[in-house]
Amino acid sequence: MHHPSTASGRSSLIAHTGWAYWPIAFVARLPFAMMTVGVLMLVVHATDSVGFGGLTSAAVGIGVVIAGPVMGDLVDRHGQRRVLVPVGLANGVLLALFPLVATADTPPGVILAAALAIGLTGPQAAAMSRSRLLAIVAARIAPERRTKTTSRLMSYESAADETAFVIGPFLVGILAALIAPWAPIAVAAALSFGFVLAFALHPTARLLQNRADAAAERAAFRAVLTSSMLVLVAATFGVGMFFGSALTSLTAFARAAGDEAQAGLLYGLMGIGSAVLALGVVLLPARFALRHRWLVFAGVLTAASVGYATSSSLGVVAGWLLVMGLGVGPTLVTLFSLAGERAPRGRSATTMTLLASALTLAQALAAAATGWIAEEVSLGVAMAVPAAAAAVVLSLGVVNIAIGRRRAVPAHPAADVAADEAWRRDGTDEHARAH
Repeated sequence: MHHPSTASGRSSLIAHTGWAYWPIAFVARLPFAMMTVGVLMLVVHATDSVGFGGLTSAAVGIGVVIAGPVMGDLVDRHGQRRVLVPVGLANGVLLALFPLVATADTPPGVILAAALAIGLTGPQAAAMSRSRLLAIVAARIAPERRTKTTSRLMSYESAADETAFVIGPFLVGILAALIAPWAPIAVAAALSFGFVLAFALHPTARLLQNRADAAAERAAFRAVLTSSMLVLVAATFGVGMFFGSALTSLTAFARAAGDEAQAGLLYGLMGIGSAVLALGVVLLPARFALRHRWLVFAGVLTAASVGYATSSSLGVVAGWLLVMGLGVGPTLVTLFSLAGERAPRGRSATTMTLLASALTLAQALAAAATGWIAEEVSLGVAMAVPAAAAAVVLSLGVVNIAIGRRRAVPAHPAADVAADEAWRRDGTDEHARAH
């Protein structure tokens, strides 16, 4: 294990993680990215009801949001290994059993309970990876290089999330079309058993602070519940609403066109521009402040979503999905970058799981609501829901600027250094340093 030193401070992040960490951490995200969509498509096939499929998907999201903050707090207190190993095992077992539950003559309540249990054990590898790598940057990277390293890290992590959230539905569509509707859930179970456990046991988990040091420096949970953090949670919830409503309305659109299996494939189009631009965010000039990026890219997302809502053919829908990807990827990068900078001391896992939980809960709730709208109201109204979600994200960007202008002191004493740095980098000149 490396130890902090001047030499280690000059070395790269990869030198402290090893090359193997990155593919392991990426693939470990896929069960989480596949389970909501996989549950949705399997239940729709088994019950022939988009509405009940969306409701079951919402149960997954509710489980995630209940367990997410608790899981983050446990990780901050006890370390990632002690939490992720049992969670990965439990999630793998529940995913493996779900196709049997969904395709048998099972009461709806039991199906919903099984979906809830899947969400409760959802292995939030993305949030844990961000938390783990931020801790390594803080401990092992030279101070003068931390800002640039953190920016690159958040761009990569958000691009990895985007790619995983696109590959996940894409794999679901491919596996369901080529094998059977239960195949995506079975593959997700295998990935949870294999890669989530490999991620949990990777040596980087030992590079974090020991529990005694962490307890001494850890801010109170209420430090996370400040206006500057909650606006990020709300905006991430809005992005989740966009994802859930876009996928479900797209599923309904493809079903109306005669082939619901196309939904996962079409959804994958959105990830092309999304992942590329998410990675490209690191190339944007520093003077393009995060608060302004939020407004610009959320504006692109809103405009493209309006175009999507007015589409009447698969070709036009595909075109707007590509443009939507150009907005959603950088928006997600911006939100998680701000969260990483504003996270109170010792609460990075709590902060990241809170945002990840908001994203997943909103995705599932929006999927349920959009499924009901598609069946009970109209397909056209359902396809307008992503535009409403994008408008929420854009509006919260304006709220974020207002909060920054009013901010005079850090939200919590334990987070003062991080808050100073975050608001300074975000271009908030009105922030008065409290040192």
